Amino acid sequence: MTTVGFLLFPGIQLLDFAGPYEVFAALPDCRIRLFWRTLEPIRCSAGLLIQPDSTLNDSCTLDVLCIPGGAGINTLLLDDEVVHWVGQQASKAGYITSVCTGALLLGAAKLLKGRRATTHWRYHDLLSNFDAIPVRERVVQDGNLITGGGVTAGIDFALVVVAALRGQVAAEAIQLALEYAPSPPFRAGRPEDAPPAVLQTVKNSTQPMYRERSQILEHWRRSQGTRPSPNINPE
Repeated sequence: MTTVGFLLFPGIQLLDFAGPYEVFAALPDCRIRLFWRTLEPIRCSAGLLIQPDSTLNDSCTLDVLCIPGGAGINTLLLDDEVVHWVGQQASKAGYITSVCTGALLLGAAKLLKGRRATTHWRYHDLLSNFDAIPVRERVVQDGNLITGGGVTAGIDFALVVVAALRGQVAAEAIQLALEYAPSPPFRAGRPEDAPPAVLQTVKNSTQPMYRERSQILEHWRRSQGTRPSPNINPE
């Protein structure tokens, strides 16, 4: 039996969680646990309610620890209880993983230092705050650390995790069962592919979130007694 644990939180990005959840739910002999402080429903960033089934106080050793991202990750970066829980779970987990900006919480728990990792393209440079080695790939594996890029990359990410757990054939069977054969109608899913005007629009719309995260991580660095990263670029 494989046990996968997701950290849930208010403001979680639905697809960061739902994409990998669907993949792991299709894996035979896999138990999925959904952790948060309480068992009260959590409202994701899109407004849908998600029901946790475990609290942070529940004792559990996970084969896979998964941290999704979303706007709500910001408040967790300086949340000692959550950061401590992530570190504790990671110390026992077989695989330490994240989707999108969930990687920032792994960084705050000091799990990225000297390791290759990725996150959503807009916040990719923020990984350097944690002495990580930022890699611009959809999924990056460094030993038992597996990180996924932004949002939809969570499906690719979960298939890579399944392959690590059970082999490529098991991952391919799930991919086929879910008919996962992406063929997007537009070539605009990566900043290097998107038309310049589209790229600038998304940069402008995400600038407040970028600025907020940069400020939070500046406070985090001061609390850790570390120097500011020279790679921070708010553009």
